[in-house]
Amino acid sequence: MYTIGICDDGEQICIDIEKMLIQYAKEQNIQVDTNVWYSGEGLRDYLEAGNHLDILFLDIELFKMTGIEVGNYIRKQLDDMGMQIVYISGKSSYAQQLFKTQPLDFLVKPITQAQINETMETAVRIIKRKEERFEFQQGKEYYYVPMGDIVYFGSEKRKIKVVTMKATFEFYGRLKEVAKRLPEEFIVIHQSYIVNREYVFRYTYEMVELVDGTILTISLANRKLVRDRLLREE
Repeated sequence: MYTIGICDDGEQICIDIEKMLIQYAKEQNIQVDTNVWYSGEGLRDYLEAGNHLDILFLDIELFKMTGIEVGNYIRKQLDDMGMQIVYISGKSSYAQQLFKTQPLDFLVKPITQAQINETMETAVRIIKRKEERFEFQQGKEYYYVPMGDIVYFGSEKRKIKVVTMKATFEFYGRLKEVAKRLPEEFIVIHQSYIVNREYVFRYTYEMVELVDGTILTISLANRKLVRDRLLREE
């Protein structure tokens, strides 16, 4: 079951998106629970009460609390990096402003069934992968960290550092072997670093900045590959 939110001040747009989501769910034989709000404040109150959404279709041009403000609230106040946010708008000029909230997609109205299908396929795939866990041993103890929680891996000599938004773990191993166990969301940027692209806030040809403020160097040998991977996924 995937819990999906739709927030748009246009009632007909919400109806149309909900119909397309139900059609997609029927074709893919999956279950969805859709929830609709016509204001950012209503959605914020729902989330503030402890409720969770897997996927959120969020209009940018809401009357009072804008979609961008809601997105910032989700990422910063709720510290929820797992919700798949899909921004929707009648304009195509918001890309730079949206980057900070790490959206899954940005759809320009009018929205088609084909767009919904493609976006949902990506969202479902990411959610399934986030449920996968990275296993490692630290002394006599075994740890299982959700892949979606890992911001990056760092390596110094033979010690591997696993960094999440809330904790850091260490174990002995080789980064090359770690890379073989990771899904495609992870990118090798340096012989000492592997980053989860879901947490990349900003990048240049020489470095990446992650959402927690960490800045990591991209090695000369990996610069073209990293640039191609990040641009391909935008």
